[in-house]
Amino acid sequence: MFKKIFWGIPLLLTACYQQERNCTDYKTGKFEFTQEIDGTVEKSVFERTETLQIETFRGKTDTSSVRWVNDCEFILQKIHPKNRAEKKAVQMKILTTTATGYNFEYSFVGETHKQKGTVIKLN
Repeated sequence: MFKKIFWGIPLLLTACYQQERNCTDYKTGKFEFTQEIDGTVEKSVFERTETLQIETFRGKTDTSSVRWVNDCEFILQKIHPKNRAEKKAVQMKILTTTATGYNFEYSFVGETHKQKGTVIKLN
């Protein structure tokens, strides 16, 4: 009986553990996102204010509006889309935060296929 209780306590404590999410620390600032595309590591640098995100990727700069749904979720919409694909809004959700950045998932609004990534805060 004692063994069951002894093993049950750590299980109970880990089941209640929630990862830290200080999303408000990452609403604004300068960030770096690294991803692998066709076997090549690509970096994107972006700066976000409460309402705008300016991103530079492969030497091109794009500006998107930012609409916060809650402290940990926001919608990005390109301000000057060049084609139909760029008109689609992207939903972002911060999953966990650390002292240096956050892990997130993202997808086009209305789509169920989600991708994940990690962002590092530069300032």
